[in-house]
Amino acid sequence: MRIRHISTGRKSIIAALLPAFLLLSVAQCLGADRNILWDTISTCIDTSDKDYCSKCNSPRVEIDCRTCRNTLQVWAESKEFAAIRDRKMCDCPEDFVHGLVIPRSRVTGGEDPLRPDGIWQFAWDTALKRLNEGEIALVVNPKLDRSQDQLHVHMVRVRRETLPSDPSRVGVVQSLDRVWYEAARKAAALEWKDYGVLVTKAANGYQVVIDKASPEDLYTQARCR
Repeated sequence: MRIRHISTGRKSIIAALLPAFLLLSVAQCLGADRNILWDTISTCIDTSDKDYCSKCNSPRVEIDCRTCRNTLQVWAESKEFAAIRDRKMCDCPEDFVHGLVIPRSRVTGGEDPLRPDGIWQFAWDTALKRLNEGEIALVVNPKLDRSQDQLHVHMVRVRRETLPSDPSRVGVVQSLDRVWYEAARKAAALEWKDYGVLVTKAANGYQVVIDKASPEDLYTQARCR
């Protein structure tokens, strides 16, 4: 192995610059936040504060600071679908319900030809465990009014007084497996390419409503505040 000789001149340059590099490294480490130690000692030692987990930057190891927003609550699951709590439930009253049913295979949204017919029945059965039959609304938002490109059905409370009565946008099906078909049929007649779908209970089956805007926002109790 060859050992390269460093000239006296280079040694002098390195020796001169080394303190500067060290100081720069320390400054970078400390410069981000010079109050970390104070914040830790002032907010993390005493665990009696009801907002301890949200205020403390380094919770004590013996305190469980898992919160609603950073944990996943699974309500139901099968080989095809999973139902989870939506984060909109966090910090809400106990009787507020907002869940999501999501395919376990890649399906982008209601416009995807691979959208599964069975997702509606799975969502309905899951919602029945938390809401009365007449309260249930199942919703898929239109492509231009959603935040995720993985199909998800919202399970929420319907606001019946807001539902439209226009027969061109409202249909009835006897089986939840026919929801996609009925929604597509209504949308084709209106020449709509992008639309949302809402399903709720009807006297003689299930009511299917389509809308170009978000049915979640228009016709359901999607948020508690």
